[in-house]
Amino acid sequence: MHARFAPVRDCFHDLLTSGRETGASLAIRYDGQPVVDLVGGSRTGGGPGGEPWLPDTLANVYSVGKPVAALCLLMLVDREKVDLDAPVDGYWPGFRTPATVRQVLSHTAGLPTFPLPRPASAIANWALLTGDLAAADPEWSPGSVAGEHAWTYGHLVGELVRRVDGRSVGRFLAEEIAGPWQLDLGFGLADADQRRCAEMRYGDPEWPTRMLGEPGSLRARAMGNPAGGQDLTVLNSPLWRGAEVPAVNLHATASGLARLYAGLLAGGVLDGVRLVSPELVAEATRVQYDGPDLVLDRPAQWTLGMQWESDGSWGMGGIGGSSAWADPERGYTFAYATAHLAEHDRVDELVEALHSVL
Repeated sequence: MHARFAPVRDCFHDLLTSGRETGASLAIRYDGQPVVDLVGGSRTGGGPGGEPWLPDTLANVYSVGKPVAALCLLMLVDREKVDLDAPVDGYWPGFRTPATVRQVLSHTAGLPTFPLPRPASAIANWALLTGDLAAADPEWSPGSVAGEHAWTYGHLVGELVRRVDGRSVGRFLAEEIAGPWQLDLGFGLADADQRRCAEMRYGDPEWPTRMLGEPGSLRARAMGNPAGGQDLTVLNSPLWRGAEVPAVNLHATASGLARLYAGLLAGGVLDGVRLVSPELVAEATRVQYDGPDLVLDRPAQWTLGMQWESDGSWGMGGIGGSSAWADPERGYTFAYATAHLAEHDRVDELVEALHSVL
């Protein structure tokens, strides 16, 4: 690691020694080059004696996967197989909500919840959940307001990919993005990759309750159905790891995520391999919606799949503390993948250390 970035390494080590982190990976690319690539803690639980976190350890990064799912659909837009402003039902017959592809991608389609209560076993039933969404009535008029489509986003985007391309979003990601760009991340893991996964653990036993918010609220309905999305017995099971739940169950290394954003920051090309056009990247990272978000219960600026921040950076954080983004102004990409489910203060401190040396 370049000596200039030692304060970032020191901050990462402090998080581990203090117990505020028990297992994570951190990767930063600056000016297109890898400058920080760290792993620490345990892959198999928060206590002493666990198996060490390795460079190829995969973590469930929750909503950090949303831009990755979006990119699959955006590649079909770039290939002129999908029109951003076409109605969804043109590609997905029987889809009742009068939303466009653009509205789906920017969290304004009005379908932030699955309409029928489903048990954890439904996580693996793609046809059931997409059928529920197709028949659902929207919570608001599409395009009028945003609400993070917490669980539904990946099924909406992924079913559009499947209807147009024929492949599941997980297979499309593996063959069209992760393979060509050599990214260690995926949806719907095979057994060998499941064995590399970190065991998720609570940094605070109250975390799952806090994440859902007020019972019956839009947030609770958006994040709590199907059941099990914050339950360790589900998160660490073959059911979860093997299913495609693209809004919330990307499994990734930090270095894989930092590489992905480096390719986007460079206008769609990484290591000489172009996946999308610079024009597509520009449209995908432009603010599409700026206003209240009814699920997050705060103002938000949504691009086509990412949150846009006031410093010009774009990317996505996930509940639990994982995060990945690009900062075009400062010229870096950042990714943090953790199994220690807690708040985002760890990333905040790492970023403070990074900005202090740039």
